[in-house]
Amino acid sequence: MRKPAPSDRPLHDLIADRWSPRAFSSRIPAGETLARLFEAARWAPSAFNEQPWRFIIATKDNAEEYGRLLACLVEANRAWAVLAPVLGILVTKKTFTKNGKPNPWAQHDGGMALENLMLQAVAEGMFAHGMGGFDPDKVRETYNVPEDFKPTTAFALGYPGDPAQLSVDYREMELAPRERKPLEELVFSGSWEMASPTVKP
Repeated sequence: MRKPAPSDRPLHDLIADRWSPRAFSSRIPAGETLARLFEAARWAPSAFNEQPWRFIIATKDNAEEYGRLLACLVEANRAWAVLAPVLGILVTKKTFTKNGKPNPWAQHDGGMALENLMLQAVAEGMFAHGMGGFDPDKVRETYNVPEDFKPTTAFALGYPGDPAQLSVDYREMELAPRERKPLEELVFSGSWEMASPTVKP
């Protein structure tokens, strides 16, 4: 289901069409298709080209592995994410490999990698829904994540499905209009909360 952003200015279709559905088809993406998504993530920019992101994924064609990852999500997210044929966890490295110093940009850079993945998903006819509702300690224990890495974001991935699959509450969210704050509240010049002239109507 397309749900393009009601933007004030023209956007590229990949950006306008990217959103975070909860209804997914049971169709499992082909391995090569998934590989293209992670190739897109691989080419995200990062501080000093550190590439601090790692991904843990599970697909429904391996029920045991899928169940282990699903169990890392909070109950409210499991209720709908179980529809997605692919689940994943973004993990970011907390320190620089070259010198062991803290990397304050790691989560930012991991987020850019995940956004690259999400945009490539749109190009492939799919969507990804990021989630903060998961148990990082359970991820660490389940997958033996080293202490130097932080489970950062969970995500569900797949082809769009029928919102009728969802509970009433989630269905209402699925069908609700997309909204964003106006640019004047987001882009400043001169002083804090002083809207930049470049974004004024």
